[in-house]
Amino acid sequence: MTQYLLRLYIAGMTPAARRAIKNLEALTADMAGQEMDMQVEVVDILERPQLAEDERILATPVVVRRLPPPVRRVVGDLSERERVLVGLDILER
Repeated sequence: MTQYLLRLYIAGMTPAARRAIKNLEALTADMAGQEMDMQVEVVDILERPQLAEDERILATPVVVRRLPPPVRRVVGDLSERERVLVGLDILER
C-alpha cells in the first residue's frame, strides 16, 4: 500500500481556501479504496509563517505531496481533479 502525505497550505479561510479543502477532501475520499493511504494536513500560513517560509510557499492555496518522494506541488483551488492527480503524480496521464 502506497502512503501519501499531502499538506495543503492556505492563507486564512478565504473562499479559495474553503474550495481547496473541500476539493482535496473529496479527492482523498474517492481514492480511499485504491490501495492508497492518504493523510492530509491543512496548514494556515498566517498561523504558522515559519513553516511556509521553510517550505518556500509563494502562493496559496497550494497542495504539496511530501510522501512518497519526490515532492510535488499543485497551486489553486484543486477543482480540476485530473490535473491535480497528474500534478501530484498520483495518477498517470
